[in-house]
Formats: sequence, C-alpha cells, structure tokens
Amino acid sequence: MYVLSPSVTIPFAEALAAARAGVVTPEAAGVLIRARAGAECDSLLAAAARRRDELKGRRITYSKKVFIPLTNLCRDYCGYCTFRKDPGQAGAHTMTPDEVIAVAEAGARLGCKEALFSLGDRPEAIFPEMRERLRQLGHRTTLGYLAEMCGRVLNETGLLPHANPGLMGRKDLERLREFNASMGLMLEATSERLTAAGMPHDRAPDKRPALRLKTIEEAGRLRIPFTTGILIGIGETLDERVDALFAIRRLHDRYGHIQEVIVQNFRAKPDIPMRLHREPSVDEHATTLAVARLILRDMNVQAPPNLSDEKYPSLLRAGLNDWGGISPLTIDFINPEKPWPHIASLAERTAAEGYELSERLSVYPEYVYRDEFIDARLAPRVRAMANEGGLA
Repeated sequence: MYVLSPSVTIPFAEALAAARAGVVTPEAAGVLIRARAGAECDSLLAAAARRRDELKGRRITYSKKVFIPLTNLCRDYCGYCTFRKDPGQAGAHTMTPDEVIAVAEAGARLGCKEALFSLGDRPEAIFPEMRERLRQLGHRTTLGYLAEMCGRVLNETGLLPHANPGLMGRKDLERLREFNASMGLMLEATSERLTAAGMPHDRAPDKRPALRLKTIEEAGRLRIPFTTGILIGIGETLDERVDALFAIRRLHDRYGHIQEVIVQNFRAKPDIPMRLHREPSVDEHATTLAVARLILRDMNVQAPPNLSDEKYPSLLRAGLNDWGGISPLTIDFINPEKPWPHIASLAERTAAEGYELSERLSVYPEYVYRDEFIDARLAPRVRAMANEGGLA
C-alpha cells in the first residue's frame, strides 16, 4: 500500500497543475485528497468536472433496474451491513425461483432492462440450513443457484442480469458470463488494517483485499465488463482511499475491463455495530469523487444519489458521470432507509446542473459492441436492446 510520508511537502498548486495535465501520481493524489475547504476544494472539483466534460461530454447515465436480493444469508459479519442475516433471524430469506421471476417480470413491465442480483457471500460454508435449502433447490452452492436464476431471468423476462455475489473463482465467472453482460464486486478497500480485531472486516473472511483483487483480476482475464468501487468512511485513511483507487486503475490498465467505479459513502444505521460511526460529509464525498476522476481518467465514475439525500446533484460538480442503477419498483435492499429518487426528478435535477440524463444498459456502452467482452450467445440479445451508441 502507498502511504504518503509526513515529510512530503509537494504544494497543492503543483499537484493540481500536474493533475490538470493528466499526470496524477500517488503522491499528488495524497495532497489533492487533503484539499482544504474553500479555494483549494473549489479548484479541485472544477478540475475534475472539467476532465469529466472533456472525456464524457454533458451526458450523465443511469440504469433502470430491479433489485433482486437472492439471499441475505451471509458468512461475513461486516460492521456496517444491515443486509446480511443469519438463519432464523427476522427478515432472513432466500428467494424461490417463482419469487425471482415475479420481480423480474414486474420490472420488465415497467421498462426496466437490468436485474441486479445481490446476495450474501457463501452462506452455505457456515450454515447447514442454507446447504439444505440449496439441496431442495437442486444446487450445491449459492453461486450455482445464482447462475440458474440469471439464465431464467434472461430467457424468461428479457432483463439483463448483473450479478454482484461476492468472491468468485474462475469457473464461477465463466459460468455466470454466459448470462451476464456485466458483473460486479466492490473492492471497498485495500487496507488489511480493516480486517484487524475491532475493525469493520474482522469477521468477514471474504473482505480480504487480496481475495477481492484476485476476483477482479480474474474477471479481467475473462474479459468481463466489471463494476467495482470503494466504500469511504469505514475507518480507512485518506491515503488508503488513494491506494484503493490506484489498485483499481492498475487492473484496468492491464485488462481494460472495469466499466464503472463506484465511490460509495458509508451511512450509519441503527441496527449495525457501526451505528455511532461518523459519516463522511457531502464535501468529503465530493473531494474523494474528484480525486477518483483525476486518478481514473476516462473510466466511468459513479455515486449512488440516494445515499446523499437531497444534496446529490452537487456531486455532479465533482466529476462523476453516472448515477448507477435506479429502480421504479424495488427498494435499495443494502440501504433500505434511503429511497431512490424518482427518475423524472433525477432527470430534472441533473438538467438543472447543465447535464442530460440518459439511460444505459447494465453493461456500459463502451463494451456493447466489443465482441471480446460479451459472450457470443449473449451478444445479439444485448445489442438488440441498445442504440448505435451502445445506450439503452
């Protein structure tokens, strides 16, 4: 991990000038992410917004989706998660095939094009109840059940699945690639320090940074358009944020497959161990987004609008170019207390900042017409849903 030395004295103006010229080193990024409120922060955000406009134009994208929480049983106990449950706990549930198809069909009737599958990480590894449930469903692993449901949703409803199931090995990725034009795994952080006792990931074996980076890299080898990102405000340092962003950029430089980088802000909830933990401010979130844009260059940078409440349009000034998945039907099961903005309102508030809202597919337009990134059996389906520019 890169750690900024206390003896480093590169001036902010020098770091910003280099970033404006397209040269952002870890040292410079470490200075920029510490921009002081006022003129420094304003100039940083302006540089990031200018870079976004140069690379992406005045279009901000989103995906119209349904959220399918296939199972909320999970073997990880993250300090900030309200989604995961143990068997027998109130709200614990594994969806049946009929439930999955019903949600997908309802979404298709509302014009959705993406089915986002989120689920706990390998619950069968520690819960005999999940092993028995999978046996009843005709599967040995949760990822096997996920693959079946992705195939059925694709073939029976026409929605494009986007699987976000946690760690995956090469065989799992190969199988899911048949039905998913894109997949995802949040890196969250690259700091092993967060896995120490008392830290957010101390009881989360699947949150080891090396394991998550390995999955993201394997997806690159298989040419899978991939979504990842960082989660800010869970105890990481500013330099650790920079390190995670550079780790993502290195993988993308090598494989060209990371279609989207989410900069997600921690939100406290009353039923989590970290319920008293400080949340990042909107200004802190914006500063991190701006540094992400400058580090990641022409990659797609996203922030979920529902996690910034009514202040979300201000994040456009920090260089993002995508709002992520928005559902007219299902809640955000990861952050159930934070409703999605209505799409009409999202379009109006985006336009008020000088940008046009455009719908994309689950797979970004840069990948829609690149044969090496879409399974040959899936490509005709995807391209029939896209215009000539790769948007929905």
